[in-house]
Amino acid sequence: MSKLEIGTELAPKTFNINRKLLVEYANASGDQNPIHQDEAFAKSVGLPDVIAHGMLTMALAGKYLSDISGSQSVIEFSAKFIKPVVVPADTDVSLIISGKVTEVANGIAKIELLAMCNEIKVLGMAKGTVKL
Repeated sequence: MSKLEIGTELAPKTFNINRKLLVEYANASGDQNPIHQDEAFAKSVGLPDVIAHGMLTMALAGKYLSDISGSQSVIEFSAKFIKPVVVPADTDVSLIISGKVTEVANGIAKIELLAMCNEIKVLGMAKGTVKL
């Protein structure tokens, strides 16, 4: 991990999400809610299309944080789901995660995370705390 200082803008990382990944995540997590795989069902409940699992979105933001600091260094990580990641058929959507260091003290850094998909913020109040 490079030296983290207050105000440091962390390089963004893009995660591609597609229907295949949604099926794999559903099988691994046991979350077989049809809004994540069945386009007709998702639309029937008012969604624009199939959406990614919220916990998949959060897991990718967590991966970004652990890639920066090392998984053993993550002390805390939290976020609120504010918009779904819509995943149309036969295409990848890009979830772009970036971060900014907001505090550094006593060997600990606080990082504010930004999760964007199609120029829409999908996680709110996303933040992590890592050991330096």
